[in-house]
Amino acid sequence: MKVTVQNKNGLNKDLKVLVDKKTLEKYLNEKYEEVSKTVQLKGFRPGKVPKEVLKRQFGKAIYGEVLDKVLKETTTKAITDNNIKPAGQPKIDLKSFGEDKDLEYIISVTELPKIDLKQIENIKADEYEVTIESKEIDNRISEIAKNQKNFVDVDPAKVANEGDLVAFDYKATVDGNDFKGNEGKNTQLELGKDLFIKGFDKQLIKVKKDETVDVEVTLPENFPEKGLVGKKAKFVCKIISVKKSKEVEINDEFAKNLGAKDLSDLRKLIEKQINEEYKNSLNMITKKQILDQIEKYKIDEIPENLIEQEIKILSQGLKEEDIKLKKKEFEIKAKQRIKVGLILNEYGEQNKIKVEESEMQGEIQKQLRMMPGQEKFLMEYYQKNPSAVASLRGNIYEEKIITSIMSKSKTTKKKVGKTEAEKLIKEQNEKDLKQVKEASSKKDDVKTKKADISKKSTPIKKKTTKKVSKK
Repeated sequence: MKVTVQNKNGLNKDLKVLVDKKTLEKYLNEKYEEVSKTVQLKGFRPGKVPKEVLKRQFGKAIYGEVLDKVLKETTTKAITDNNIKPAGQPKIDLKSFGEDKDLEYIISVTELPKIDLKQIENIKADEYEVTIESKEIDNRISEIAKNQKNFVDVDPAKVANEGDLVAFDYKATVDGNDFKGNEGKNTQLELGKDLFIKGFDKQLIKVKKDETVDVEVTLPENFPEKGLVGKKAKFVCKIISVKKSKEVEINDEFAKNLGAKDLSDLRKLIEKQINEEYKNSLNMITKKQILDQIEKYKIDEIPENLIEQEIKILSQGLKEEDIKLKKKEFEIKAKQRIKVGLILNEYGEQNKIKVEESEMQGEIQKQLRMMPGQEKFLMEYYQKNPSAVASLRGNIYEEKIITSIMSKSKTTKKKVGKTEAEKLIKEQNEKDLKQVKEASSKKDDVKTKKADISKKSTPIKKKTTKKVSKK
């Protein structure tokens, strides 16, 4: 194979490729040999069909298959040998081809621009660490304690009130008849929450231990026995116990029940938990600082095909006339996004940053924990949508690159209190919201401009109509 660089026009290059007929003949012979082993033709044993017969029967198809294979292999080699990183799919223009002929073709390829990563050494960013005051930890532990119900037995003469825990056995009937699942043992209800059947709780207020009370309720729509939905049921309830909530003592035993070694260990775990709650949001502020600086870096030339692709993404859902009105704006935004992507990608390649399968699985598991009850749906979504998996991989890849840049940049470590952290996050959220509103208002501007154009054009149309009518 002989490759000649014919034309250099910025990032666009034309490579002339010549594959001699001997090389092509070798590929063809290999293919004929492969076909002869599997093809079945009348009068010939498998593997014994002469090449001439195969050529008459399948010559064009075999040559087409071989040509496709040779083009793929030689194109890849030509681009690799000339150290070209393509910015998209190369175009191939066949000049000469055919059996007993040399193959000659032109590869038109746009390459990615060379990226100077020295600029990254000058990046400056703030790295935040939240200092949690002791009272914040106390408040969080107190909240947990309030939600940890501690029910204790009371004097049997005491009656049940809202907030108490009542345990009871029951037997239910509809029109005096039993039904499937009509009995329950040691059923526990916290009065006032109305979690069993609507209106059931209220009828247990003022009951005492060892009492038997009748509760009448209408069976709800989600009742398992569909034939009984909407009917009145009578529950005969034997009260086993009445328990009242007792304030939970915050001590080592309380901490152990929450999985900590002791109260001191629980305080450390709570401090870490609160810090983690702010860490992601504060890291996003740091990431934004880094990306804002990368956006200002210069790249001499950005491939036109990438700009066109990005504009298509940015203008999705808009009408053709709207896209024309915002063309310049889309172009600026597209160049900005491509530039950042090229710089981050080059950094990732040079620093051999990769996304491991374990990291992918870890991120998916993290998402599963955030969507209880939707685990099956989420797993099926990723299994059926390769693009979603690719997007997830891209997000992890970008995060790893940003983290790496952060570790090498001139970061200023800043310790902030909880209040200051909340202020920083609020300010960043307001900035992001402002950008969204500005983008939205620009869309409205497009509609306004269209309306103005329409108003201006109306009288012209009317005048034209009058002239035609006079004639």
